[in-house]
Formats: sequence, C-alpha cells, structure tokens
Amino acid sequence: MTRRGGSSDDGRYQRGQRRTGGEPLAASWRPDPAQQDTPPPQRKKSGILGTYGWRLYAVPVLVVLTVLALMNVNDPAPNNAAQPKETIPTGPAGEEPEPQIMGEAPSGKLTANIPSAELPGMKEYKDKGSGTWNVLRGTTPVFGKGGKLYKYTVEIENGIDASTYGGDDAFAKTVDGTLQDERSWIGGGNVRLQRVDSGNADIRISLTTSDTARRPDYCNFSIKYEASCWNSGKKRLVINLARWRYGAVAFESDFLLYRQYAINHEIGHAFGQRHKPCAENGALAPVMMQQSFGTANDYVWELNQVDGGDKNAVPKDGKVCRPNPWPVT
Repeated sequence: MTRRGGSSDDGRYQRGQRRTGGEPLAASWRPDPAQQDTPPPQRKKSGILGTYGWRLYAVPVLVVLTVLALMNVNDPAPNNAAQPKETIPTGPAGEEPEPQIMGEAPSGKLTANIPSAELPGMKEYKDKGSGTWNVLRGTTPVFGKGGKLYKYTVEIENGIDASTYGGDDAFAKTVDGTLQDERSWIGGGNVRLQRVDSGNADIRISLTTSDTARRPDYCNFSIKYEASCWNSGKKRLVINLARWRYGAVAFESDFLLYRQYAINHEIGHAFGQRHKPCAENGALAPVMMQQSFGTANDYVWELNQVDGGDKNAVPKDGKVCRPNPWPVT
C-alpha cells in the first residue's frame, strides 16, 4: 500500500489524474494555486503534533482528572466530615435516643390531681433502702432472633424486706419470663437479651425502694406519684418497689400484668423508645404510654405540662385506651 501523500509508480495521487473506484476520496496535497479562488492551505505539520493535534494535550489532562476522581472515591472521609448517624437497635418502632433519666414522671413540679396516677389503696407510701444493690445469681442463654445483644443483671436494693416483693427468685422469674416472651421486645427481631450475674452489664434491672427512686440522681420525684425510670448514666433500670407491690389504677388488681408492663416500658427506654399516646380510642395502649398514670390521653397530657416535660408527647384529645404490657401484640 502506498503511503498517503508519498510517491507512487502508477501516479494515482498525481495532480490531475483520475481516482479509481477503490481509492478513498481525498484532496490533493498541493492543489494548483491558479485554479483556486482562495489561498492555498498551510502545509500540514508533520510528526506527532501533526497527527494528533489537540488530542495530544487533552488525553493527559483527562487521565489526571480520572486519577484524582478515583482517589477521592477511595480515600476515607476526613475526621470532620459528616458521618452517618448511628441507629440504636430497638423494638418494633425506633426512636431518637432519650435523655439520661427517662421514666414515667416528667421533670418539673406538678400539683394536678390525677386520680388514675395514685398508688392504688395508698395515700402515702415510703420505704427506705441502703442505696446499694445485690446482684442475684443466675444466668440465661441468649434469647431473641436478631439485632444487638443486651446483657442484663437482676438486682435487689439492700435493706428491702423480701416479704414485700415475694422473694428474690420470684422477682427474677418475673423479669426473665417477661423478657423471654415473644410478645416482649425480642418479638420484634431487633434485639437479643441475656441475663448475666457478673461482668459488665448493659442494663441493671433493679428493684428499688421509693426513697432511693425519688433521688434526683436516679428517677427524681418531681410529681407526687410513684414512678420507675431508666437512668442511662448509671445503666440502671429502676423498678419502684411501691409500684411493684401495689400496681396502677389502670391495671386494677392484675399485679402480674402491671409488672410485665413496668419491665417492658422501662427497658423500652433503654432501647431508645420514647413515650407514646393512645392512638385509637378503645384500642390497646402502646407499651410506651405512661400507663402507670393512666390510659387516658387527657390525664397523661396534663402530667407533661410542666417545665422540662415532653409537652408534645401526648395530645389532649379525649382518647382512652385499654391497659397493655406488651410491645408486640
């Protein structure tokens, strides 16, 4: 094959010769100036620049930009870059992390008269313990189908008369039986639980006297009604002994049902759950409703209208639910 623009024996590329059918259409390199209306084109540059032109500069630039893009994708984000927000493993409905002390009673002072929040059969109740707890011996296998594993202990405040709560074994059995039930938080498939009696526990389920529970560094006593709480700073789930003994008006005389509620409600806070209102009149109350104080939204709404209370947690809409101890129904 003859080089384009070179010499040829057959003269096919000489000016004035006829092009054959198998040849590409190409202009003569040196047209006759006398036959042109415009000046002859400039002589084509030879070498690499003549062959590739602007591409000689564009290709290296594109290569550099591609390498920089790949480096940006593969490099880890800097320390001050926005990171994905960690999600707390929860039960059926995830919520934002709660304040350090989260329980039935809102902070602030309240003088309202809420009959359903009274301790059933008691006007005044107070018991006193040592402010220290004894970890009960006993462990369980891991129960639950998936999600984060939480290890918990079962503890009794020192100084409590065992006859007031049925003894250590009875308390531990109620706690374990409640949390292992498929209607409890493990039924949502998002958490697993295991009872331990040594090492670092994530949750310390502690039967506690009302005197200790009322302390500002545990549950506080901002309203006159007995309450349990979850204290994340101490990893302590405080079960108020007064409530454990006497229950709540909404649950009438069903003490077991109330105790199951108290355990599930407070450990729900440990899983990141916040308070919820009655959503449908006559339906089962959500376990995160403040049922120790009642299952009527209007009553619970009033309890939250204090400084520091969660004023938007419950609407004043007249809805009343039925008591319910289970998050999975």
